[in-house]
Amino acid sequence: MSIKHGMILAAGLGRRMQPLTLKTPKPLLAINNLTLLERAINLLISHGVQEIIINVHYLPDQIQSFINKKRFQVEITISNEEGLLLDTGGGVLKGTRNFGDNPFFVINPDTVWRKDYLEELKNLEEIYFKNNKSTLLLVNKKLSIDSSFKGDFNLNNEKISKDDENQLIFTGLQITNRSVLKKKKIEVFSMNKVWNKLIKDKNLLGLESSQKFYHLNTVDMYRKIQSLNIID
Repeated sequence: MSIKHGMILAAGLGRRMQPLTLKTPKPLLAINNLTLLERAINLLISHGVQEIIINVHYLPDQIQSFINKKRFQVEITISNEEGLLLDTGGGVLKGTRNFGDNPFFVINPDTVWRKDYLEELKNLEEIYFKNNKSTLLLVNKKLSIDSSFKGDFNLNNEKISKDDENQLIFTGLQITNRSVLKKKKIEVFSMNKVWNKLIKDKNLLGLESSQKFYHLNTVDMYRKIQSLNIID
């Protein structure tokens, strides 16, 4: 059994990446000749995902044009948030309306995704199907190239918790389903709100990644990552 649906969160404004993002949406910035968006799409396709939703808001025509030009061999649909940026939760709720009860990946292209993550996608999937619960890919903050990151979570026997000594960072990849959003309506809200409730009910699971974590959040970090010889 494998997951055939995925959503990529590409609607952000990228303000911290200005001036690079004044005329280019952040997902179309490139590392080692591959855009961040393409890296996320390639990872999902390599895993076997057959249908991808990409939400857009800022400079949406550029993302649509990129998708049209690349002719990826899967079904890719744009979920347009041009009128109102819905944040992560609202964006996922709107974008996945046609996924039914099927589980799906949600991936943030701010992370520099690489082929090395494929095995971890498989392992994440195994945890999800074993428990039928939302599952996040986490990484120890010591593996982040950005030493300023503070931990978001802890992990014990695959269960996610929070305390004053959080050591793990969310990588930007999760598996979930629409049942965790069933009481929500399409409006502005963050997935963090959903996660907090799941953590309270001990229903949020995680897997710790062993990969070096490259995440673009500033111009300086972008240039630093660009200077590295990252293997795709």
